[in-house]
Amino acid sequence: MAYSDSAPSVPLRWNFSQVLGQQLPSEPLQNDDIITTVAFEKRGDYLAVGDRGGRIVIFERDDRNTNVSSNRRDLEQRDFALRHPKFRYKTEFQSHEPEFDCLKSVEIEEKINKVRWWMTHDNLQFILSTNDKTIKLWKVKEYKVKHVKEMAPPLCSENMLLAERSFVPGLETTSAANGYRLEWIEKTPQNHLPPQDVDSEIGGIENPFRSKCQKVYASAHSFNINSISNNSDYETFVSADDLRINLWNLEVSDQCFNIIDMKPSNMEDLTEVITSAEFHPLHCNLLAYSSSQGLIRLSDLRHAAICDHASRIFQHRESNGSKSFFTEITSSISDIKFLNDGQHLLSRNYMNMKLWDMRRESSPVAIFKIHEHLRPKLRELYNNDCIFDKFGCCFSGDGLHFASGSYSNLLRIFSPGSGREEGIKLEIRGNSDSVPTDSPPPPPLQVYSRRQSSHHP
Repeated sequence: MAYSDSAPSVPLRWNFSQVLGQQLPSEPLQNDDIITTVAFEKRGDYLAVGDRGGRIVIFERDDRNTNVSSNRRDLEQRDFALRHPKFRYKTEFQSHEPEFDCLKSVEIEEKINKVRWWMTHDNLQFILSTNDKTIKLWKVKEYKVKHVKEMAPPLCSENMLLAERSFVPGLETTSAANGYRLEWIEKTPQNHLPPQDVDSEIGGIENPFRSKCQKVYASAHSFNINSISNNSDYETFVSADDLRINLWNLEVSDQCFNIIDMKPSNMEDLTEVITSAEFHPLHCNLLAYSSSQGLIRLSDLRHAAICDHASRIFQHRESNGSKSFFTEITSSISDIKFLNDGQHLLSRNYMNMKLWDMRRESSPVAIFKIHEHLRPKLRELYNNDCIFDKFGCCFSGDGLHFASGSYSNLLRIFSPGSGREEGIKLEIRGNSDSVPTDSPPPPPLQVYSRRQSSHHP
């Protein structure tokens, strides 16, 4: 995205900018290298990427020009110039390893499901990452290390020279004022001569990152974790699976509190599952979570220890004539995001993306149609399991632009009030033609949806 800080009235120009980790054309696509989640740091200075191999790769923003003139005219021209954010590779580390649950005889993949930035402070970052069962808190710190290119012993001291006599045979002293140093140079082999310039001893300075696992939050979910969310109090966070949402304290890794439980006493009575959970960005007591029935529930943690009854339920009631078995599947919400103002909520299902006002529950304030052209092909999409694909959503820092992914390497960007109802389509140009050898297993929601099909004609 290209934007101008001093001219907000100028319409934005969206264009493809950068490829991070581009694959060579002759290099086959490895299953472990497939990206599963991405997350920007709050200020946008860092980007964390998780993949199926359990790795987390961190990129750092590097678009600041250090050789800018201090001339006033140059600075004014720079203010009006378009800035294109650039990121460069910083570091990576192995977050999760494959495990085996002996009690349930189940293999746990190392695939990273979600990554969340906890906080950043100068050269120190904290990151939450999770696979299907285990959540980890990582501390990533930057260290400045000096590398010595050549070591030379100090030769200006008489005591040092006398101490070295026992190690260097044939060394003799002299009565000259600087005789010790001259004698040493003559008797010492050439590879032990001190460098001419003292500054040349320092070979260089680099800024490596070192990652360390601070906490491990495990053994709290019977189903696969689909989302984690930080609280605005910087003390707690939640983790959600298909039927439960747990509340964790950052400092306590061996105990959590179950605040939402949707598991029925008889699993045959199961009608919906949890798909995503998100804390309110301003109020630490508000939590929103979505379901496979297209509902968004807003719960207040102050009302009860177990928030079974939602304070508000956001649901878009469409006309009865448009409902079908396939539309009930496509209405499942795959991702929700609170906007920074705390007054609006963004949701994404298979067909479209919706913008909600927290003060209006009956209908969204805007609907952004993304896959409307696929509506006649829902039966075919159901047969090849594409109808169960999950898409995320995001928004710009000012809350005026909303984006989500689609098929054919397309990114859809919508700006309410711009006069373009269909939004902007951007093609992501990268090496994505290859297909992994082994595709990921179907999500639990697919099994649930197929079982549910027996109740429909």
